[in-house]
Amino acid sequence: MNNPVERRPVIADVARVAGVSVPTVSRVLTGSVPVSEEKRALVHAAIEALRYRPNAAARALVSGHRSMIAIVAVDTTRYGYAQTMKGIEASARDAGYIVVVVVVESADPAAQQAAIDKVLGQSVAGVVVLEFDQVGVAVSEALPLSIPTVSVGSARRRSNRHPRAYLDDQAAATAATNYLLELGHRTVHHLAIPPMSGRVGRELGWQRALVAAGAPVPARLDAGYDPASGYDVGRQLAADPEVTAVLCGNDELAIGLMRALGEAGRAVPDDVSVVGFDDQPYAAMWTPSLTTVVQDFDHLGRRAFAQLESLIRTGSAPRVWRATPHLVIRESSGPPPGAEVLTAAV
Repeated sequence: MNNPVERRPVIADVARVAGVSVPTVSRVLTGSVPVSEEKRALVHAAIEALRYRPNAAARALVSGHRSMIAIVAVDTTRYGYAQTMKGIEASARDAGYIVVVVVVESADPAAQQAAIDKVLGQSVAGVVVLEFDQVGVAVSEALPLSIPTVSVGSARRRSNRHPRAYLDDQAAATAATNYLLELGHRTVHHLAIPPMSGRVGRELGWQRALVAAGAPVPARLDAGYDPASGYDVGRQLAADPEVTAVLCGNDELAIGLMRALGEAGRAVPDDVSVVGFDDQPYAAMWTPSLTTVVQDFDHLGRRAFAQLESLIRTGSAPRVWRATPHLVIRESSGPPPGAEVLTAAV
């Protein structure tokens, strides 16, 4: 005989086991009205025995305390987006909040407004907007200042309406470009992801490093986010014998580029050094393993929530939190062809 589906305990069950009224249990849960220590102990014992978990939304209605936060994003599947949301959700859960995700369906202004209306239609305590793209920036700029909001991204912004947490990809790109130049490469090419607004920080960091070193600045090659885009655009780089080092806007572009290089008969790193961005889980397992910039998106999400919680509780938060990603050197980068011979001849 099959066991019936176990019913989840409700507040009335707690009251029955504790031998008190439902309003008394509610007062213990919300702390809205003082309750004797004896009754409080009975209620907590019943909660433990029944493994009762209060409904956060119901508690918000009773106490007036909003316990929901919203994350607004144009994408939930890309690595940086997903890992950042993971960090936000974990920190929010630990702090007793529940999280809803509002996806902006497209770059159409009507879709952006629909997402904003959906957020404002919820009883949310605050909002985190992922500004990894132009849509996220537009939504962040349009949200009213009356609702606690924190924006989170991977590049600097000159003006921020809301407190912001970000990873300084410009500084990281400068470091990665300098590393390749120090290996002896005459210059570094850049296979770029779509810009967030204007020029992406990675492009700025790459360009400024080349200018500071007096190295030629090649034309930027624009791609999407996925490996197929890196392959398609990367064939141009693979066909150019002058290309010996490439900084890619993310790891997926780097993987596509390495495929294009291999098909063109150019070895990585013997003929061309390739550096990625993000350090996705497969980067270390690839052959050759990928030299890349490590971006801790999970920690970024946790820091963004810390700012938001401060904003909710106190009305203020640090305007900016910044971390600089670091380079991890693996097998896909090395000196340019002939560098070892030149060194031995000196």
